[in-house]
Amino acid sequence: MNTHLSRRSVLKTLAGSAAFVGAAQWTSTALAAEGGAAGLKGNIRHSVSRWCYGKTSLDALCAACKEIGIESVELLGPDDWPVVKKHGLVCAMCNGPDSIGYGWNRVEHHAKLLEGFERMIPQVAQFGFPNIITFSGNRRGMSDAEGLENCALGLKKLVPIAEKHKVTVILELLNSKVDHKDYMADHTVWGVELCKQVGSEWLKLLYDIYHMQIMEGDLIRSINDYNPYIGHYHTGGNPGRNEIDETQEIYYPAVMRAIVATGYKGFVGQEFIPKRSDPIASLRQAIRICDV
Repeated sequence: MNTHLSRRSVLKTLAGSAAFVGAAQWTSTALAAEGGAAGLKGNIRHSVSRWCYGKTSLDALCAACKEIGIESVELLGPDDWPVVKKHGLVCAMCNGPDSIGYGWNRVEHHAKLLEGFERMIPQVAQFGFPNIITFSGNRRGMSDAEGLENCALGLKKLVPIAEKHKVTVILELLNSKVDHKDYMADHTVWGVELCKQVGSEWLKLLYDIYHMQIMEGDLIRSINDYNPYIGHYHTGGNPGRNEIDETQEIYYPAVMRAIVATGYKGFVGQEFIPKRSDPIASLRQAIRICDV
C-alpha cells in the first residue's frame, strides 16, 4: 500500500468495499500514529512509568499523556508529585522507601522500612494518590518459606497504617531469570500466599506481565485465578522489554481483554523501554494496543 496516501484518501478508498473490514486494523494503527486522545474506550485506566522516558522532561511527558488520554505518570517520588498534579494527572504508583534488593524478607530491615513507610504513606494520601510500591528483597541464600514468613510479619505491621490513610501497598512481582537475579517475589503463587497470610485488602500485588511471562507464562489463566490479589499491572514486550507490538511474543489485546473481564478497575502502567527514535509515538501505539 502506498504509504504516502492521506488518511482521507485511504478511508475514501476503503469505504463501502469488502476490503474495509480487513484493512480496519491497519487504518486504526495509522490513525493512532497521527495522535489524539479521542476514541479511547474507557475500560482501561492508562498509566506510564516515568523511568522509561528519561530523555523526556517530566513536564513534556505529562503533556503528551494528556494529549493521548493517559491518566497517570507513575514510579515517582515526592519531588515530582506536584508536576503531575499541575497537569491534572495522578501518580498511580508512588515510590516507597525500599528497593528491589532491600525489602521485607529480612526482619532486621523491618524497623527502618516501617519508619520510612510511616513517613511516606500520609504524603501519598495528602496528594490523593492510590498506591505505594514495595518489594520482597533478594534471597541471598534465604529459603522462600522463611522469606514469606518474614515478609508477612513485617507487612502485618504496615497494613494498619495503609488502611488508616486509604493507600494500598503494592508488592511487585519481578523475574529473577533475566533482570533481577535472586529476587524473591518472582512467582505469582508466592505473592498470593503472602497476601493471604497478611489478610488485608490494603496489600496487593503488582502483576508485571513482562516479568511473569518470563517466569511462568500462562498469563491469562493467572490473571483469572488471582485477580482478587492484583492491584496494579505493568506491560513490557518480551523479549527485550521494548515496544509491545507484533515484534514480540505477548499478544496484549487478549491479555487486556482478560483483565477487563475480571472487573479490574485499577491502572495498567506501560513499562516498556522505547527503542524507536520517537518514544512518544511508541507510547501512543501501546495505548491503542491496550485500549480494548
